[in-house]
Amino acid sequence: MAERRENITFIGSQGQALAARLDLPAGEPIAYALFAHCFACTKDIFAAGRIAAGLVRHGIGVFRFDFTGLGASEGDFANTNFSSNIEDLAAAIVHMRNTVGAPAILIGHSLGGAAVLAAASQAPEAKAVCTIGAPADPVHVVHNFKENLSEIETTGEAEVRLGGKPFRIKKRFLDDLKGQALEAAIAGLRKALLIMHAPTDQIVGVENASRIFLAAKHPKSFISLDAADHLLSRKTDAAYVADVIAAWATRYVGGVVEPAPMETAAAGTVLVHGAGRGRLQQEILIGGRHALLADEPTSNGGDDAGPDPYEYLMAALGACTAMTVRLYAARKEIPLADVAVEVGHKKVDADDIPGGAGREGIVDLFTRTIDVKGDIDPATRARLLEISNKCPVHRTLSASSVIESRLKE
Repeated sequence: MAERRENITFIGSQGQALAARLDLPAGEPIAYALFAHCFACTKDIFAAGRIAAGLVRHGIGVFRFDFTGLGASEGDFANTNFSSNIEDLAAAIVHMRNTVGAPAILIGHSLGGAAVLAAASQAPEAKAVCTIGAPADPVHVVHNFKENLSEIETTGEAEVRLGGKPFRIKKRFLDDLKGQALEAAIAGLRKALLIMHAPTDQIVGVENASRIFLAAKHPKSFISLDAADHLLSRKTDAAYVADVIAAWATRYVGGVVEPAPMETAAAGTVLVHGAGRGRLQQEILIGGRHALLADEPTSNGGDDAGPDPYEYLMAALGACTAMTVRLYAARKEIPLADVAVEVGHKKVDADDIPGGAGREGIVDLFTRTIDVKGDIDPATRARLLEISNKCPVHRTLSASSVIESRLKE
């Protein structure tokens, strides 16, 4: 059974339909997490998707949704505020409780982190709360449109640009922020708390994490997201966050949180199947021993989450070449210190290349530069180049492709 994804709608705090997504592992989830996105973002922001995918791999189902007036949800953003976000979260908790099961983990990114801290009392079943780059006071969010504050206070509203998109902010939004008492809610949390924050966060300073930590009662933990940006735009940072949350949650949600068992390939075979993420990502299982990920670059409609098929083909040629040269050098006691193989690939007209004789039309040209290191005389270096052509992958490819090889000077 593969990982699954369900699109869901439920009624939010203002009576409109809110768009949600439920990401599920291959087997029965060991727990459910509710994820709240950042201010003026959506459930589909990169960090949310990557964190959800990581948690699903660890057997945790993830429910994420667009707050009222954002993304695919109905409603007018201008009529929302921090309190309505809390109420939307409460509605999501009720929906989960009545359908798949109440969330055991609450996760919030940026202002969504402040919202889950405030809404945690609405989820008595939740055992653990995690914030990522969250402000200690919701009013912190006004720095995103501080140049518009005077207009909002004077006229009652203003159009602001957030993330390059126009949003209308009303004075009631500011008044609602000023009336929040988040630190009191943190002190009364009565749940395990994990605070994740980048020390160099330029949007929400790390001092906010300190305030949240000091306000909270134990058990509480802090993880520094070294070198990450506020939106976790690097894949490695978002994946790290997911892995840490899953490992930390084991103590509180029960069961063992570990990656779901993957399909296996029989010895001597390779099994390729959809990775359950992105448009084109494929998981490659090799002989029941190794797992790799393949994808296409964004220019070809993929997410660039792994090498593309031709890059794997080049890797196979390079690896086989290096192994063949090494084995020959060892057998002949040649003082080879190391060998590095750089492989390139392109499609060319057969008439344009020396090795294209006897071929017609467009052919695959693989270029191979072999760097043999060590105290080796020119004649032996030339012999090693000859031996590289006996690599089995070279022989396979050369039946329908052209391979040009040279020694690195």
